[in-house]
Amino acid sequence: MALVGRPSLRQTRRLQTRERLLGAAIAEFKRSGLAAADVGAIVSAAGVAHGTFFFHFRTKEHVLLELERREEERIAKQLTRFARSPRDLESILHESVRLVMGLERRLGALLFKDFLALHFSQTRPPAEAVDHHPVVVAVAQEIEHARTLGTVDPDADPMNCAVFFLLGLYALLTTTHEWPGQAAMLDEYLARTLRSICAE
Repeated sequence: MALVGRPSLRQTRRLQTRERLLGAAIAEFKRSGLAAADVGAIVSAAGVAHGTFFFHFRTKEHVLLELERREEERIAKQLTRFARSPRDLESILHESVRLVMGLERRLGALLFKDFLALHFSQTRPPAEAVDHHPVVVAVAQEIEHARTLGTVDPDADPMNCAVFFLLGLYALLTTTHEWPGQAAMLDEYLARTLRSICAE
């Protein structure tokens, strides 16, 4: 008797092929950047036919979206775990910045920049709703928690505040990459964000 919900051999192979393509694409993006990445090199490294790439990912940007989804889920879990201990909103936003910046070590400078720039790209595939972005949701939950404690302005919308904070952070990290004053700018950005949403 077959187990209910168990993937078929074909589905398992398809998932394995997708994972090989994703890994090969990420390696190529790290080397060349998204724009210069060669789909031929990706399929060659994955050991599949050229058309197989487009069966799994419509464009190179779709690969980056998949990577974004996975990395956001990982960051959101780490942030939620961090927030389980009593923390003020300032330390939670600091941790958000630290976790996002940690991606550069994981992804490399070229891919990190492409990862951030995707949020502002005109060629980005149609986005899902904001609440499908786990980092936004995790930050919004912490802002809501601070609002219930009375430390955030009761009129502040937690989801909007989280979106403003993270988009501003991504824009700063994209445009000030390797600037000597980046750390000071990030500190000021964080301080101004807190002042804008905290209760008087």
